[in-house]
Amino acid sequence: MRENQVKRLLREGKVVIGTMVTEVKSPSIAQMLSTAGFDCMFIDSEHSSFSIETVADLILAARAADIVSVVRVPSRKEHHLMSRPLDAGAQGLLIPRVETKEEVREIIRATKYYRLGERGMSLRRAPHDFAKGEATQLMKTANEETLIVIQIESKVAVESIDQLVSIEGVDAALIGPNDLSQSLGIPGRMEKPEFIESIRKVIKACKKHGIISGIHVGNTEAAKKWIEEGMKLVLVSTDVGMIMEAGTRLVQEMKDFVRAR
Repeated sequence: MRENQVKRLLREGKVVIGTMVTEVKSPSIAQMLSTAGFDCMFIDSEHSSFSIETVADLILAARAADIVSVVRVPSRKEHHLMSRPLDAGAQGLLIPRVETKEEVREIIRATKYYRLGERGMSLRRAPHDFAKGEATQLMKTANEETLIVIQIESKVAVESIDQLVSIEGVDAALIGPNDLSQSLGIPGRMEKPEFIESIRKVIKACKKHGIISGIHVGNTEAAKKWIEEGMKLVLVSTDVGMIMEAGTRLVQEMKDFVRAR
């Protein structure tokens, strides 16, 4: 199993920059993001219409393009929703809407092999390039190289954050700012003190337990702010955001030029 470059960078204290793929189904998106310089691409199967076959194609393309793929699964509740992307070769998972310590334990059971968990054994799969190997070593390597990120998206999760990040096997906690602001009763008001303090509480708990903190934001200014506060795993924009923002600027520039002639 290949080394997870994102886990290595995070262990070295480096900041990892990624983005979220939510609409573009073409495997070429992996090469584009890799060429652009992103460290990782998060494939969204919570809010997108992607099938597991599309997710698998994007994962395989990411492996070929040498960019780390992490899949945001649809739910924290079903083991197969977590195991199937891993069997397809994903180097990590983002699990949404995590709120309780028992949910975290179930996530680790589903995503880690013995001794940490009880992930179903299917070892001659994409993560190992379909090669045959000694089971114990393959399982050990998979446990070490698979990135497990829990998503913090509610007031309940923030209040329980110390418990959530205390479970062995969790690598990072990533803030979902939109849902968190909604849960706090201030949807979209990310300048509010209660929102900022909630994020700082997550950062503090992660530091205490030796866990990486992160966030998904829409622009570089917000990303810079939270990097300054100590976050190491930062997702900026999405495939849709980058296409729409760049496209809108281009069209506006051309229309302004045409009108001024």
